Amino acid sequence: MPLLRRTLAASIALALGTLSLGAQAQTTTLHVISGGSQNMVDYVTDYLGPLFEKLNPGVKVSVVGTGPDDAGSQKMMEKLQAQKAAGAATWDTDVIVPNQQKTGEMVRDGLLLKYRDSIPTGKYAVSQSAKQALGVNVDGYVMPMFESQTALAYNPDLIKTPPASYDELRAFVAKNPKSFGYNGLKGGMSGVAFVVGWMYAYGGNPETVQQGPYDGKSPAGWKKAFADLKSFNQQVVFTPGNAGTLDMLNRGEIAMGPVWVDMFQSWKAEGRLAPNMKLKILSPGMPGQPYYYAIPAKAKNVELAKKFIALATSPQVQADGIVRRFNWYPGIDANVVKPVLDPKIWNQLFVDVTPTDLARNGKPFPLAPYFKDLREQYEAQVQN
Repeated sequence: MPLLRRTLAASIALALGTLSLGAQAQTTTLHVISGGSQNMVDYVTDYLGPLFEKLNPGVKVSVVGTGPDDAGSQKMMEKLQAQKAAGAATWDTDVIVPNQQKTGEMVRDGLLLKYRDSIPTGKYAVSQSAKQALGVNVDGYVMPMFESQTALAYNPDLIKTPPASYDELRAFVAKNPKSFGYNGLKGGMSGVAFVVGWMYAYGGNPETVQQGPYDGKSPAGWKKAFADLKSFNQQVVFTPGNAGTLDMLNRGEIAMGPVWVDMFQSWKAEGRLAPNMKLKILSPGMPGQPYYYAIPAKAKNVELAKKFIALATSPQVQADGIVRRFNWYPGIDANVVKPVLDPKIWNQLFVDVTPTDLARNGKPFPLAPYFKDLREQYEAQVQN
């Protein structure tokens, strides 16, 4: 009898162990690495990941953040490079969310999978940034997570008819010194974007600066544009950062300045900015930048990664997650997002800057070597 009990107990334990292993085998982890600020990681942790897990029982989404700007995306690129160099048959990352600069480098290095045409939402990737990343052809390798854009924010109580172009802005500031404020080239990216837009307006060959090819002689023709900017800067207020521009605008210390649209809308929603403030993208254009969804070339869970990105770039998720939660512009065609978005939210986001305005005046940042030249010349010719 004791032998029978021991045999029975062993059988039960073996059965339970087998069931346990079976349950574990049914759980698949989708590994996501996200660049950008903490709110982009939170977006996956708190919203997109749980939604995907609910729709795909047995799947767990794990996300790790690497930080903003080039440095954050550089970390994920180095991770993929190391696995490629080691000859790993599969890599331990399924989805990455990098910035423009490093995405182009990863495509050139053969680190990414061309997948867009194999997902149902691929047809919604209509923006120029879905095809070119700072001069590198990324067509097919990426889906934009969102489009972030800079624009001129202004107080309509102080400015009834805002400048529509850089030419009009210069004329307005000449008549109304210190009405305009921005954070220069080192105080945050909204200031950088303003300078980039200035160079697109006055530096010559903006299409080449944006898309290439790179010619090291071109920046020699920027001297007049930078000299004019230095003169313009004598009539403006320098603000302490992206948030500082919004603060000074809200307090009436300046009447207008360049801002990130999503930050502007979030401040309005939180009551930190007067509700009557408005936006305008200056002609011939101001830059913005997306973050992308991409799949490493040897991701372990390719089909699951495609499903994840298809969900993330579906009209409903773009409406609920990207637009409503974060005030970003959708990464996909805004016209397919509009029918599933609350009209009030649509109007808040697009009443000042329409999809047509974005298509006409929303520009990419410069090709990487031109961007480097621009920064160096600004520091040499404008700040000195």
